Amino acid sequence: MSGDRHIDDAVYPVGLRLQGRRVVVVGGGQVAQRRVPALLAAGAQVRVVSPWLRPALEGLVSTRELDWVERGYHSGDLADAWYALAATDDAETNAAVASEAEHRRIFCVRADDASGSTAWTPASGRHGGISIAVHAQRDPRRAAHVRDEVVKGLRTGDLAAPRHRTREGGVVLVGGGPGDPELITLAGRRALAEADVVVVDRLAPTALLDELAGHVEIVDATKLPRGRAAAQDEINRVLVEGARAGKLVVRLKGGDPYVFGRGFEELIACAEAGVPCRVVPGVTSAIAVPALAGVPVTHRGVAHELVVVSGHLPPGHAASLVDWSALGRLRGTIVVLMGVDTLPAIAAALIAGGRPANTPVAVVQSGTTTGERRALATLCTAASVVAAERITAPATVIIGDVVAVAGTVDVSTGTSNSPPSATIPV
Repeated sequence: MSGDRHIDDAVYPVGLRLQGRRVVVVGGGQVAQRRVPALLAAGAQVRVVSPWLRPALEGLVSTRELDWVERGYHSGDLADAWYALAATDDAETNAAVASEAEHRRIFCVRADDASGSTAWTPASGRHGGISIAVHAQRDPRRAAHVRDEVVKGLRTGDLAAPRHRTREGGVVLVGGGPGDPELITLAGRRALAEADVVVVDRLAPTALLDELAGHVEIVDATKLPRGRAAAQDEINRVLVEGARAGKLVVRLKGGDPYVFGRGFEELIACAEAGVPCRVVPGVTSAIAVPALAGVPVTHRGVAHELVVVSGHLPPGHAASLVDWSALGRLRGTIVVLMGVDTLPAIAAALIAGGRPANTPVAVVQSGTTTGERRALATLCTAASVVAAERITAPATVIIGDVVAVAGTVDVSTGTSNSPPSATIPV
């Protein structure tokens, strides 16, 4: 990358394939320490000529990754080199290395004098199989800034870099986080930027769909037919058929795919069909929603345990796998997902199991989104408060003394309010 410049500053960008080829670095100081690892990563056979080495380079010698000639530079040291770096703190030595390189027609970087070099080291970066190299008219800070911005865009997905030659069909299960589109991971955004098909449910950060390219097919998983169980079969079919057609299919889910998200069922379906599938974990609402509502799910001296439980089946239901009586005996934090409709029965079961009736409860509807609403209660008042406040699904229920601790600090200002209390006024 370059702008207008004098011809002496003109460069022809090229990628060197150094695998198995000799590169000679003269000097064992800071420049060598910076450049040698990248040369090794490119597969070069690196030889360092220097009477001393920095400890980090000595470590590479001890593991036989680096060939060290323990002396100063001698004429002829570049005899078998394809590329050379003159990186000593002595200008005469660097000039001699550059002169030999010129005579042997070997491109040479001279660390102390760019004008005396036949090659310049760009500001470089790598991400997702892409190598970035930036020259900026001998302005290294400018080049580094441009490099950083490009790498940042690739990491966030703001700079699209879809694969074409090496692209293969497959499925990516992406955890979209608790709802706010800013809380999806960078890996999740990258997957969306490369998608051909996005299968999305209603709890996913659907605002991100507006950023998709025009050719991307969007499948609304909440509208698939024939009931819940049949709908999952249909989702599995869409994922598999899309991947078999050579498309990259992203299954965008709310929270984390493996926290009550049925993600592993979808991975099994892909595996059984012989379709490659990988997982991008997401920020689960069980942690994120309480945190952003000002509630720490654990706190020293208050809660040293955390249980995340599904409440979609009420206590006593024949298909429920939850031992609510055992949970009632716990002293730590309980976070209930998918439990706002069954909260009256859950609260009663926890009290019957031994949890104090005045245990603080926070209920957060549509956490982290513009529709977020909050209600505070205790176990014995939770049902009536949720009904009175008309709290509906999706909601996250936090049960435990950490809810009271949250009231001791104003999270917007960081100021202390009142000492922790075991009860919450409603």
